[in-house]
Amino acid sequence: MPDPEIRFIQTGDMPKPKTAPHLVCGFPGSGFVGKLAVDHLIEELKASRLVDIYSSSFPPQVLIGTDGTVDLMKNSIFWWEGDGASLLLLTGETQPQNPDSEYALAGQILDFAGRLGMKEVFTLAAYITGVFVEKPRVFGTATDAGTVAAFAQNNISAMDSGSITGMNGLVIGIAKMRGMRGTCLLGETSGYVVDAKASKAVLEILLKMINVKVDMANLDKRAKDTEMLIQTIEQQMAGKERPAAEGQQRPRNTGYIS
Repeated sequence: MPDPEIRFIQTGDMPKPKTAPHLVCGFPGSGFVGKLAVDHLIEELKASRLVDIYSSSFPPQVLIGTDGTVDLMKNSIFWWEGDGASLLLLTGETQPQNPDSEYALAGQILDFAGRLGMKEVFTLAAYITGVFVEKPRVFGTATDAGTVAAFAQNNISAMDSGSITGMNGLVIGIAKMRGMRGTCLLGETSGYVVDAKASKAVLEILLKMINVKVDMANLDKRAKDTEMLIQTIEQQMAGKERPAAEGQQRPRNTGYIS
């Protein structure tokens, strides 16, 4: 298989950070947990677009904009700097479609952030349980034991088994190999809906860890929309349940939606 073509197209002036930036990645995935959180940061902080990233490993399709024009699927990195903090914010419309391309893109993203003096990378992801919850928990893993030991201070449940697939795992895995610090924060979600409640839970903890403040009102509204959608789904599920006829075994409720 030929190496994927990956192009970083600069869209803004390269910054000269006053403080070493955090890289925060919100790739699209289950529940769009990470993407919603990073998109909220970009919007509320009015971050500046730095680069658009195109790759031959992205799905072979174009997206149609509100003005009727098309654009290839891409990832983008935005920049923001405030008092005592600076951020590189990566949001994406897709992830690569094969493992070689995922490794290549993860490496190039870290190369780019490294040239700007990045001190730590965060990936925001979904912790899929298959059930709806009222208050999502946040789970975490990191590249070093010291960071994991501090999770309890921020009400993060440390993971001690399993795996993280795709870019959310690879980015921090490659960061560790390069001697960089990395953390993955995962919001508890059913995996069935676009889950702004889980996004909010993850973002609140991230903001505390990096000492940045943003208005959460718009994400609160989306979280309430998620809650209403979940209630509707649960009502529909309950309505489909019927008592088993006498002598028949009642089907087991698996909690899954088909």
